[in-house]
Amino acid sequence: MHAFRRPSPGPPPCPSRRSLLALAAAAPLAAVPLAAAPAAAAPEPAVGGARLVADGVQVDGGAALPKGLTARAWLLADHDSGEVLAAYRAHLRLAPASTLKMLFADTLLDRFGRAERRLVTDADLAGIPPGSSLVGLKAGITYTVEQLWQGVFLRSGNDAVQVLALMNGGVARTVAEMQARAVDLQALDTRVVSPDGYDHEGQSSSAYDLALFARHGLRDADFRAYCATRTARFPAGDGKTFRIENTDRLLSGTYGVTPYPGMIGVKNGFTSNAGNTFTGAATRAGRTLLVTVLHPRSGHNAVYEETAALLDWGFAQGSSARAVGTLVEALSEGGAKAGAPGGSSAGGAPHAGARAGSAVGGGPGGWGVLGGAAGAVALAAGGAYALRRRSRRDAPASAPGGPDPATGSAPTAG
Repeated sequence: MHAFRRPSPGPPPCPSRRSLLALAAAAPLAAVPLAAAPAAAAPEPAVGGARLVADGVQVDGGAALPKGLTARAWLLADHDSGEVLAAYRAHLRLAPASTLKMLFADTLLDRFGRAERRLVTDADLAGIPPGSSLVGLKAGITYTVEQLWQGVFLRSGNDAVQVLALMNGGVARTVAEMQARAVDLQALDTRVVSPDGYDHEGQSSSAYDLALFARHGLRDADFRAYCATRTARFPAGDGKTFRIENTDRLLSGTYGVTPYPGMIGVKNGFTSNAGNTFTGAATRAGRTLLVTVLHPRSGHNAVYEETAALLDWGFAQGSSARAVGTLVEALSEGGAKAGAPGGSSAGGAPHAGARAGSAVGGGPGGWGVLGGAAGAVALAAGGAYALRRRSRRDAPASAPGGPDPATGSAPTAG
């Protein structure tokens, strides 16, 4: 049910096909040879405000925060205003697992019509990393784009991600466009190595960046509808279907988790490296809150329990809590650049992630090889992205596929 699992320990693996593809695409655009030692980076701006890069819990007003929070990083924010109501290590760079699929969707969701069809081949499914979470695509079956996105949002299917990435021109191109999108959203803690969030050295994000992805994605009616879908029927071949269910337990109410009132998504994930990760959104009395919880220490439901506790606190106390930071807007949509006059920086303080870059799944260990090339790709693609940014559709739409009470069996996930 979880998003991903790293293969059991063994000899160091060869570079994945995806990493090699991303490297090959990025290399021609690099400003310096890949073998060159990277120059010392200037401190990154404190995106969202200086308190979000400070150590310790950041909160100002309201009752005491919930007890027993064990996550390595978390953030609670108001969706509409962008005010961060409380946070802990908001910019700490950690492995994101499947929550990175929010960025994948925000980047590609408008590229294809829902009714567009794809006949899946064996080549489309080749090279998917072992242990991946799968929706169960089969060669020889034709799927609609809507069904592929259901596979991404409901089952966190790396097979569906790969097919959509190939439709977009390939994995390497998709990685570069996702990195450019992260730059545009000012998600500076995020380093994209694969589009599905699978464990790759150097792939990272943060509680802050994941909240940015969720907030921006939820402004799109299709994104909002897909992530709110609880169940759907999925093609099995020969005219048959099987039932798939959303792996977000606060939405579906499975495995001992009580559905959270007003829950509208967004995305959960798991790898042995990242631990459990989750970004969720819920609405109560007309107010929508966003929570990201990364890698709690305790059991497999802790990520949902800690999310629910923070949401409860936010709905009860959030109106009396003063903002400790803000979720910034995309540059292509008029957002002020962090660190620029009038922007959200506070003195250009470095990210917490920059100080803790060797945290799980993050840091320079693996990213240094790709950093110069991928940065050049991001900068080159970022300008193009601003010119072609999608129009936003704010009105919610009915969930594609809709809740379906029919029974069936879903494929086993990694």
